[in-house]
Amino acid sequence: MSTAAASERLVKRFDKWDTDGNGVLDAADFQSEAGRIAQNLGKDAGSPEVQDLQNAFKGLYEYLADKAGVEAGDAINRQQFLDATGDILFKEGEASFNRALSPIVKALVRLCDDDHDGHIDAREFQSWLAGVGVPVSEAGLSFQKVDKDGDGRLSEDELLEVVRDFHFGRLEVELLG
Repeated sequence: MSTAAASERLVKRFDKWDTDGNGVLDAADFQSEAGRIAQNLGKDAGSPEVQDLQNAFKGLYEYLADKAGVEAGDAINRQQFLDATGDILFKEGEASFNRALSPIVKALVRLCDDDHDGHIDAREFQSWLAGVGVPVSEAGLSFQKVDKDGDGRLSEDELLEVVRDFHFGRLEVELLG
């Protein structure tokens, strides 16, 4: 996979998170994305798990705004987003990516982990993908591709690795919907 593929995914990510379609990302877009995921999963907006997801997306917005050099509460335009996320991926690397996305992955695990075992099984992974907008028909094969050790479940760390590998262009599994 190339840097070009990873860059294409960042463009797609921007477009997906620009929930109001105004060409910039602001805190409301990140909250809308969290709300959309919770709604797609059939979760109550007031539940602690959904609040964790809202807080994780708020933290991600603040992290990206800081990286983009915009004042807290201001919008991030497409180029600022691409520059900031490109720096995270291609200059700062995995540790920076993990710092940015780990809270969201953890919150998604809490939302999807119906049996509360701290892991995501194939059915829960299917729910997670549906929640972020990936067609359910792709979920079974996707799980087989990402469950590298074949134990039938993914930990938070394994899921973070999956998301990271996808964004770094090292994984050909659709995670954006």
